[in-house]
Amino acid sequence: MFAKPFRVKSNTVIKGSDRRKLRAEISNTYPTLSAEDLSELVPNKEELNVLKVYAHKGDAVTIYVLHRNPIFFELEKYIYPTVYTLWRYPDILPAFMTWPAVLQKLAGGADLMLPGVVVPPEGLPDVNQGDRCAVTVVKNRAPVAVGTAAVSTSEMLGLAMKGRGVSILHAYMDSLWAFGDKTGPPTILPLHNMEFAEEECTSGGEIEEEASASQDGDPETDPPSDGLKELSLSQEESEGGQEQVDEEEHLEDNRTPQGDCAPSPHEQMDALLVRCFLHALKSKVKKSELPLLTSTFLRNHMFSCCPSGKQLDIKKSSYKKLSKFLQSMQQQHHVVQVKELSKGVESIVEVDWKHPELRSFCPPEEGMSEDVPTQDAGHSDMPYHPPEITLLYTVTARLEPLFHGSQKKKGAVLSPGEVRTVVTEYVKKNELVDEENKNYVNINPTLCDCLLDKFEYQEVGRLKWDDLFSRTMDRMQQCYQLQFPGREPVIRKGQIEPIDISVASRGSNKKVTLMKNLELYGIDPATVAAALQHRVQASSLLSPVPGSKDKVLVQIQGNQVQHVGSLLLDHYQIPRKYIQGLEKAQKPGKKK
Repeated sequence: MFAKPFRVKSNTVIKGSDRRKLRAEISNTYPTLSAEDLSELVPNKEELNVLKVYAHKGDAVTIYVLHRNPIFFELEKYIYPTVYTLWRYPDILPAFMTWPAVLQKLAGGADLMLPGVVVPPEGLPDVNQGDRCAVTVVKNRAPVAVGTAAVSTSEMLGLAMKGRGVSILHAYMDSLWAFGDKTGPPTILPLHNMEFAEEECTSGGEIEEEASASQDGDPETDPPSDGLKELSLSQEESEGGQEQVDEEEHLEDNRTPQGDCAPSPHEQMDALLVRCFLHALKSKVKKSELPLLTSTFLRNHMFSCCPSGKQLDIKKSSYKKLSKFLQSMQQQHHVVQVKELSKGVESIVEVDWKHPELRSFCPPEEGMSEDVPTQDAGHSDMPYHPPEITLLYTVTARLEPLFHGSQKKKGAVLSPGEVRTVVTEYVKKNELVDEENKNYVNINPTLCDCLLDKFEYQEVGRLKWDDLFSRTMDRMQQCYQLQFPGREPVIRKGQIEPIDISVASRGSNKKVTLMKNLELYGIDPATVAAALQHRVQASSLLSPVPGSKDKVLVQIQGNQVQHVGSLLLDHYQIPRKYIQGLEKAQKPGKKK
């Protein structure tokens, strides 16, 4: 249907009532989606657009677009997910498996023919004629096409797997996919390990012929594109990977169950999750802490157990969410017991401390790193050291007569101690100390011009020492010096701005934490953003500060003032007086 570009008739923002109807329709059509999933797909406040389009054959289609990606399309009052949605929720539709070489035909408008369907060990999915279904390729469970079953499963088997299997409506690399951000399919490992013979992977002449026969035009004979090559694993690469594993013994632990290639990123992140999970229970969590909030367990315990040089990111695992990972640890491994003690808030209520996996786990001896970087501004190989900040004063034209005797001209930079010394020497040299009370200094014409206001000329005849010093410094221009270890000191005019932390509201009343002025203290904003993103598992954003050429604003999702303060105070060792906004941290037990 979307093999060729479509024509957009209208593009509008969905109304509130239509938004609720859409959410209800999706919930009824795809009951496996949770309430949280529905809120992510059809959020209450974020902009959701509705496009009325005409396909190249004249079919009227409604497309729902969120964050510039099409998420659902509606045809003849039936709603279908796009591949972008299926990559996030791959199990909401029954799926038929095919070979990667067939994908090019599907994107060109062909239907999936039954000879091209790979039958897994558990058999074909049970569908009736007209049921919505997806198409995947071998060794990757991420759907690459959406359509309807041409016949029921029983008829497919009765036809000896000959004829049309799935009528394709939308596929990866078609015009509907190209309407989005054009990202490729993720790697989602199959639920069951399958081995494929070489002749099955390299044949497919009959498959491609039947797929091409279902297209509108002439059969396509071009070889698969580069995108298809990324989806398939050639036999030569598989054999080469095996030889490398045999030759290098230290890679044996990284082999997959089939032994033909290194573990996928999902498998690596899954293994890291389990490792940090067991390490946290073994060495961080105490019985007295139970029940323990699952979010606290992740933030305060699991992240701190992540090995140095690695980053724990649940979204890059096959679980995607902490709740699903802990559910697996509870139901399949029986290590912990998780309960929802209050609505929407899960806690670990019990740990099987005698579990064999937990008892046999030995925490690694290698150094652990929480998540804080060691990058200094412009010196990525050096650990960060806070600058030594010195308050300085510059001689102004008005005060030049006062400093003339000390050879300090206009623009000379002095420390507070040097200012006091110069003023003291001037007073003693001119014998201005009051004989009756040595706590006072008599005012001469030079001090009068330099330190007194006009209305004080006739009224003030003497000043206390402290008042004399404070008036002198008040009439000097402030500046400050930054001294980083191993670097030349830098002197800048004005008062040093503190690191400013604030909390703002964005769309749908979501909170974000903002930080600026990090560069003044030699801190790389990108490094801080990455560290906080790792700590709190929230998205971050860097943007220029309005009205400034060289300042960057760091934005992190949620009220993260407490974590920002901990990072700046504990790791970067910035004095508290140079941090503004720490009082805006979220109060315990309250949501802001």
